[in-house]
Order: sequence, then C-alpha cells, then structure tokens
Amino acid sequence: MKGHSGNRIHCFKQWTAFYGLVFLAVGICISCWPSRLSLPPLPPRIESIEGYGSLKIKEDQGSSKIKFSFLFFLPHQGRIESFDFIGRSLYYILIDKEESFFVLPSKKVYWQGNVEKVISRSLGFSLNQYEMICLLRGEWKGTEFGLEAEKSLKKWSFIKDEKGRIVEGQREDLRFKIKEFIENSQFARLVLFYHPWSEGQLKILKINFNQPLKPAAFSRPFLEKYKLKTWAEIEKLINNEN
Repeated sequence: MKGHSGNRIHCFKQWTAFYGLVFLAVGICISCWPSRLSLPPLPPRIESIEGYGSLKIKEDQGSSKIKFSFLFFLPHQGRIESFDFIGRSLYYILIDKEESFFVLPSKKVYWQGNVEKVISRSLGFSLNQYEMICLLRGEWKGTEFGLEAEKSLKKWSFIKDEKGRIVEGQREDLRFKIKEFIENSQFARLVLFYHPWSEGQLKILKINFNQPLKPAAFSRPFLEKYKLKTWAEIEKLINNEN
C-alpha cells in the first residue's frame, strides 16, 4: 500500500509541476503581448496586408472562438489560417481571384468552391476577399480590384464618424460596426458583425504591410497530395475531430 501511495504522490507532483509550467508559460505570453496595438508606418502604396486576429461567432447551434492569421496580397490573393489554443493549424483558406479552397491538413482533404461560399462556411455569413481587404484597411474602394469587385463594393451603404472614418456598414442582411480603431487611424481594431443566422466579434491582434512574401504562401501542394471532398464530408470530419 505504501508503494501505491508513494506512486500516487509522485504522479501528483509530476502533474502539479507540469501544470505549473503550463500556467507559467501562459502567464509569460500574456504579459509579453502588447496591451495596445500600434500601427506600423504606412507605405505609400499597400501591396500586402498580414497579421493575426481572433474571432468569436455565435449561432443558434452554439458559439465558437478561434485565433487566425491572415495574408492578403493585393489585388487577388489571400490566405487565412485558423489555429487551436496551443498554436496547431486547424484549417486554412486559400484564395486566388474567384477560386478558393478550404484545406484540412490533419485529414489530408480539401474542399473547393467560390470565395463567398468558403468564407460563409467559416464565418456564418459571406464576404469576398475584396470586402475583407477593405474592412481591414478602412477604405471601401475597388478600382484596383477590377470591375466585378467594384460592383460588389457598391452594394454597401456606410455611416461615417466626424473624422470621416467608416464606423458602420450594411449590405442586405449583413451589418458591421467598428467599435475600436488602431490608435487614431482608419484601421479597425474591433469589429462587430450582425446577420440573421449568426453574429460575431473580430479583433485584430497584429497587423503589418508589405512584408516579404514567403515562397509557399499561395502554393497548392494539396491538389496532388490531398483528396477532394464535399462540404458535407469536410463538416463531418471536423465534427468528429472536435
């Protein structure tokens, strides 16, 4: 009995030490994370926008919270990657003009659809890549994106504050409200979304412009290595993993 008791005490000490290290690491990360997001110097021309954010979504079925990275290489390419609480990649969305992919690396599968459908599956409401870029930079102009993008942006109506910044926008049933800006700029820090099916809160944690582009940022190795699935099959795999 003493042996068993000693083993239990030893195990308890090991787990206590383990959790102590985990909480210490989390505490260090929190203390190192800047409490106030500062805006990097703006280049004369924005060619790419990248950074990190968090997203809370509330739907009839429940709520979820994710952290994600984003990279938009203007005018037509984008990559959004979602992570779990310890930093492992859950899935990523690859956008190239009107073509987009939802990739699940852990299961070696992907789904292909148009941009708005892919984004809608993730957010609960549809946005195209041009609308996401405009939301991030606070300028809803689409001349550099092409005629189709310019037409889609004209469907929005906006409310501006006394500084001329867009603080609210609406397109049909989708509405957003900017609750906080980065410093004194037009760049959104905290955005609320409202839609009949869901509502959400987007928070920008870090943002940069015109950073060197990684060679594999928009590559598509999954087209040869992964299996193409329907969205119903992808959804089933995600639910089983959760």
